[in-house]
Amino acid sequence: MCAKTVLFGARSLFDLVSSRACRAGLLTLALLPALAQAQFFGDDEARKAIIDLRDRVEANRKQSEAQLARITQDFSRLSDESAAPTRRSLLELSNQIEGLRQEMARQRGLSEQLARDVSELQRQQKDALVSMDERLRQIEPAKISLDGQEFRVRAEERAEFEQAMDLVRKGTFDGAVTAFNAFLKKHPNSGYLPSALFWLGNSQYAASAYKEAIDAYRRLSQVAPDHARVPEARLAIANCQSELKDTKSARKTLEDLIKSHPQSEAAATARDRLSRMR
Repeated sequence: MCAKTVLFGARSLFDLVSSRACRAGLLTLALLPALAQAQFFGDDEARKAIIDLRDRVEANRKQSEAQLARITQDFSRLSDESAAPTRRSLLELSNQIEGLRQEMARQRGLSEQLARDVSELQRQQKDALVSMDERLRQIEPAKISLDGQEFRVRAEERAEFEQAMDLVRKGTFDGAVTAFNAFLKKHPNSGYLPSALFWLGNSQYAASAYKEAIDAYRRLSQVAPDHARVPEARLAIANCQSELKDTKSARKTLEDLIKSHPQSEAAATARDRLSRMR
């Protein structure tokens, strides 16, 4: 085999390996920015893209290593058979192959860095999904059951109602009146509306604001006539009327309560009070 032929074949093989290694490097570097956006994909889509890219990089690396091994074997064989000029050419190409080997080592380093980046992006995506779920739980309405009624309320709405109820439990009735009035103004269509009106009336009654309490109880009967608190509200109206020395109106309210809700505990109390009013 002549030196020219050997040199040409060696260079052709070197060019082939070099082009494959370069393409592997370019593929990795070109797709790294895309991986930085993987956290915006769906979980399955991101995982599939990551695995596909990693497989392609690994396949290119193995192919380049196999090609390099074949070239090295050919060079070893040719170096024993060729003349001195050919050996010098082979030595030059051997140095270039060593450079290629170093480049491949750099590619392996990039592949390992890619794997670390992928792992970090997956962790960030998982954290983002957990954070999003937590925010959605805070925003999405929760199902509430109160006074025999089921409805959905937002977290903020529920917290404000409970704060007003805490004031009632503590006996801070003036503060409770303020809190319930603010709640009703801010949430006029809330599922808490009937219960808020009932406890507003109770707080006003406890604060000796009898006329205001009557208004709250009557509004409850108007907006939710079938609500479980309506019989108690009507009995409370009679109590307010008695406190205002309006015995006639109190009697009429108790009689209407017995007719509208005859089986209720409030009606039983109304009958007892009517018997004592005669």
